[in-house]
Amino acid sequence: MTDAIEIKPGPGRPRSAETHRAILAAVGAMLMKSGYPNLSIEAVAAKAGVGKQTIYRWWPAKADLVMEYLLGMSAQMPRPDTGSLIEDLRIFLLASVEGWTIGKLGPVVTALMAEAQSDRRFGDLFFRNLISVRRAALKEILARGQARRELAAGRDLELLADLIYGPLWYRLLLKHAPLDAAFIDDLLRELRLGM
Repeated sequence: MTDAIEIKPGPGRPRSAETHRAILAAVGAMLMKSGYPNLSIEAVAAKAGVGKQTIYRWWPAKADLVMEYLLGMSAQMPRPDTGSLIEDLRIFLLASVEGWTIGKLGPVVTALMAEAQSDRRFGDLFFRNLISVRRAALKEILARGQARRELAAGRDLELLADLIYGPLWYRLLLKHAPLDAAFIDDLLRELRLGM
């Protein structure tokens, strides 16, 4: 599995675990209430009861702070191993879709994706810390299915990960069609993963 790179805090005192938790809790509450565009370092600092210098010392920009919040959420994502490739994929992908739709994180993720396109430094961190970690988890599920012979030995797992995530991102970004359980089932069926 690909390891996420550590987001190193700036110079100064080491992070207080309690302050760190308070800041990320404030980020989560504010994202759910008013979304990414309305989140500011100043507002997070006020809600967490810290100085904005503390936040800037640990995170160079708003996008980095929000990405760290999402990393915590991503760590809670299921890593199913039910013995069935299709069921494992369904559980895994449905958790992503529910986080984006029911959990209201979709607009946050798309905002970070936009930020990643315009800021190369952040784009590299976004890919290494968030995207590649989720891809590695997906490829683990696919590799287990391949080992159980539910997936042909010759299938390219990198390409298959693209073929699975591509339609999810497309619907998340364009919002042209539902991103729901029925879509996940249709996608898995069309990919013919049992062959």
